[in-house]
Amino acid sequence: MKQPSLARLIIVMLTVACGAAAILGWVYTITREPIKQTQDNKELQAIAEVVYGGFDNNPFEERTYINTPDGKLQLMLYPARRNGTISAVAIKTSTNKGFGGRMDLIVGFFLDGTISGYKVINANETPGLGSKVDEPRFKEQFSGIRPQKNLFKVKQDGGEIDAVTAATISSRAVIDAIQKAYDAYNKFSTGN
Repeated sequence: MKQPSLARLIIVMLTVACGAAAILGWVYTITREPIKQTQDNKELQAIAEVVYGGFDNNPFEERTYINTPDGKLQLMLYPARRNGTISAVAIKTSTNKGFGGRMDLIVGFFLDGTISGYKVINANETPGLGSKVDEPRFKEQFSGIRPQKNLFKVKQDGGEIDAVTAATISSRAVIDAIQKAYDAYNKFSTGN
């Protein structure tokens, strides 16, 4: 029996690879918009959860980018309006300091910079440990805090926040992300 030539094997493999790439590209094209819509809905739900008192506008239509004070990052700011007046803002922020790497949050602020709440929208933290940073027992510590006036660190670092047991890294990551959002909001709101 005659062995197929190397050229013929290469042609067959290239044909299969190109076909697979075309199918993947087609699937991506079909699923891109529904995935984006699902992510937008998840963020809008998180905004509704962290903005005290709700809103009667669509924050997505009025979203804007704000810079962190060091100018290295741009965060998304969503204004929440009631009766035409901005009553609070939500900011999409992130950190790479989580135990599982990147963590994305939506943080709500009253206009004076006081935290109204936050919601983790994406994280790879350890289930049952680091994932507890999105549970009420940990989150409630942040409501009503202005990071500039409080010792905004976990108690192990000399601050006022009780870290999640066995998840200090995840707890620090939440604080880091919220601090970025606060600093960017403070810079934006004061016009500096």
